[in-house]
Amino acid sequence: MIRQGMLLVVSGPSGAGKGTLCKALMGKYQEVRYSISATTRPPRTGERDGEDYFFKSREEFEVMIAQEELLEWAPVHDNYYGTPRLPVMEALAGGNDIILEIDVQGALQVKEKFPDAVFIYILPPSMKELEQRLINRGTDSPEIIAKRMKNAVGELAYVNRYDYVIINDSMDAAAVKLEAVILAERCRPKRVDYRVD
Repeated sequence: MIRQGMLLVVSGPSGAGKGTLCKALMGKYQEVRYSISATTRPPRTGERDGEDYFFKSREEFEVMIAQEELLEWAPVHDNYYGTPRLPVMEALAGGNDIILEIDVQGALQVKEKFPDAVFIYILPPSMKELEQRLINRGTDSPEIIAKRMKNAVGELAYVNRYDYVIINDSMDAAAVKLEAVILAERCRPKRVDYRVD
């Protein structure tokens, strides 16, 4: 019998290290997969359509919304982001754990539809450190960084809606904590196929 996969929802402000932590987890567990989001934002240097994101025009994205092809979607930083439904459902049915790296708005939509999902919020050690990480990344203008910082502060009001909070003050320590969450959640009785013969 193939076990049902676990839906993992990972959120946190831009620059908190969500992507790096998720990649580290997937590097250790081949049955953990990353859900590729759709977005209307333009690709950054080196990003590939279908690997990093499904890059869509605003019109294409709105068709996906109208046809209910998305598990969740939200406008973020003047662009749409969303999770295509079909690949996630197929992967879960195949026994894979799926990571949705999404913002708070999307996470709350998923929580309504999938209350058994595991919700994890990644925090930077401080807002000052977060701002420095965004500056050091060198991909955004000062105006976009200011907008991301404002959004990060607003998201903090929703942290207690998550099951777990991991402070990413050290990438290695945060990766260990993320792995511990996944292993503990896999041991819940509802996720263990056990029989006494």
